[in-house]
Amino acid sequence: MVFSDDIAKVSEQVRKRADLVTGEEATKMGLIVPFFSALGYDVFDPTEVIPEFIADFAIRRAGQFEKVDYAIAIGGVTVMIVEAKARGQKPEAHDGQVKRYFNGLLSTRVAIVTNGLEYRFFTDLRHENVMDDEPFFSFNILDYDQKQIENLKFFHRDNFDSSIIKRHAEEMVYLKGMTQLVDNILRSPSDDFIRFLVSQLSTIAPNYAIAGRVTNKVVDKFRPIVKKSIQSSLVDLMTQSINREIGQPGAVSTEPEEIEAEEIQDEQGLESEKVETTAEELEAFEKVKAIANRSTANSLEVKYKDVISYFGINVGKTTWWFLRFYLSPKKKSFVTRLPVNEVRSLASNFEVQEMSASMGDAASRVIISSVNDLDTLADLILKCYETETARHSSQKAA
Repeated sequence: MVFSDDIAKVSEQVRKRADLVTGEEATKMGLIVPFFSALGYDVFDPTEVIPEFIADFAIRRAGQFEKVDYAIAIGGVTVMIVEAKARGQKPEAHDGQVKRYFNGLLSTRVAIVTNGLEYRFFTDLRHENVMDDEPFFSFNILDYDQKQIENLKFFHRDNFDSSIIKRHAEEMVYLKGMTQLVDNILRSPSDDFIRFLVSQLSTIAPNYAIAGRVTNKVVDKFRPIVKKSIQSSLVDLMTQSINREIGQPGAVSTEPEEIEAEEIQDEQGLESEKVETTAEELEAFEKVKAIANRSTANSLEVKYKDVISYFGINVGKTTWWFLRFYLSPKKKSFVTRLPVNEVRSLASNFEVQEMSASMGDAASRVIISSVNDLDTLADLILKCYETETARHSSQKAA
């Protein structure tokens, strides 16, 4: 079952239960807990989904310490805090305690306020380590579209990376504002915008240059011309887009670039400060590297990138990953991009699960007891490496 199916299942459950749920506690158990379970968190593990979380800096009020309803941890690091409201209340961060927790927990860069129907996601875009007043993303479990599902995948346990989330949050916020600005300009071009376009005509060809100063009279003259040119450009863009969709000859085909997580993390400089690569993870890397060195294909160098939620192994860029390890003391596994049926054929003596989240093309998970099992799984690891190498070796050569 893919991630969108998991969320659809929770949505249907919430739709049936919502009118029966009253009060904050019922909202938590009936609506909120299933949502975080769909995001891949073990809601029955009190070290991962921590209810009634009290930080060591909590303030005592009326004889009780301030707390947040849930803290979400990955590998012992608190990555999100959750403030729950009763169904029927507005999910607003109107009190100060969720902000104080966000500002005080330096590893936590996401705060969620929810009433079980709407989930409002906050971070610190305005001031570092200070929770914003407005959410960068809102998700309604009863009313969402595919684009919002794609955004929600960033918060899945298998994908969680605080630096990427912050970059994506910034993009979402400014994209919304820029889209509104461009829309206003295209619908009703301002005088300044028309002056700018007229002044740039000479850059197209010398014969387009307008002599003299761009006066109000010139602006009025060009206003209908600018509107028509905008309409013409939009029609051309739509035509090209339609041609690409239906595969018309001559249509330009481009692949969207993947998010360069490597560059994002280098710029932010956050993950390296929080993540400690363990001896077990390094042992796994050395085993994988040794297996990859057996390949007779045009090989690419094997590298690793350690983030809070997983230990990834790639062929040069973090987006070119072929294995992601999850090596907690209680559970050990790795995920691959290969189809689950192919993995099962190469790992016949191991439990293989189909991934529920599809971000990053993660398709299958292999459960292991220790990194020593990797020697037994050499054929599978080699296949994963060669498949990813084949995808990118031509790009490397170019």
